[in-house]
Amino acid sequence: MNRKGGISLPILIGLVIISLVFATGAFYLYQKENAKNAQLQDQIEELNTKQKFTENQLSDAKKLATDLQLKLQESKAQIETLTSDLSQEKLTRLEISSKFDQMSADLDQQKLLRQDLENRLSQSESNAKIIKDQLKVINQEKSDLQLKIKNLEEGSAGVELGKVVVNTDKAAAGASTKKPALPAPAKIATLTPVKPLEGKISVVNKEYNFAVFNLGSRDGILLGDKFSLMRGTKVMGTLTVEKVHDSMSAAGFGAELKDIIRENDVVQKVK
Repeated sequence: MNRKGGISLPILIGLVIISLVFATGAFYLYQKENAKNAQLQDQIEELNTKQKFTENQLSDAKKLATDLQLKLQESKAQIETLTSDLSQEKLTRLEISSKFDQMSADLDQQKLLRQDLENRLSQSESNAKIIKDQLKVINQEKSDLQLKIKNLEEGSAGVELGKVVVNTDKAAAGASTKKPALPAPAKIATLTPVKPLEGKISVVNKEYNFAVFNLGSRDGILLGDKFSLMRGTKVMGTLTVEKVHDSMSAAGFGAELKDIIRENDVVQKVK
């Protein structure tokens, strides 16, 4: 009995020692795991911080890209405006030159008409002078004939002479009158229905889901305005204005338009 109890005690002590060793090892592993967890937590927080910083940088880059796209398109629009103004000025100069040539031709025509009228007036005055001279000759012949008749009446005895009547033709010049042509009736303007405001997409950025089109604040565009993407008469989707400049605007669109929208598409303002 004592021998059995003596054997059990060392075993019990050994078991206790083994338990302590295992407990110590488990505690060490627990502490080490806690340290690793704390380190991982710190790394996760650092990664979260870096991720937020990266997201902020990405957002700033997106805004910068949008601004640069708008400025680029605005510069292109200004160049196109200057080119259009130059072309318009050239057309105006050509039109003025054409009008000047037309006025010169009209002036030459007026000079020809004036010369013709002066020639006609001179011819009329010449004809009037001839008629006047003829009338003087006729009056002189009339006077001579009346004198001869008087002398015959006085020299004839008992012979009664009848009165001789001399008729003189009077020359008259008549001017023909021409009725002025009536002006053509003016065309009646027909009223056409007012179309909704339309623009054309010049840039599509599918990475950040926005598009730039050629309407801006001078066209009455405001932040938050809605535009329909049109294909013919079919509405493909809706864009919302996010930034407005003088001659262009940037509008965001949903994922459903990402594979549909493209440059030169027409957008129409939603009433």
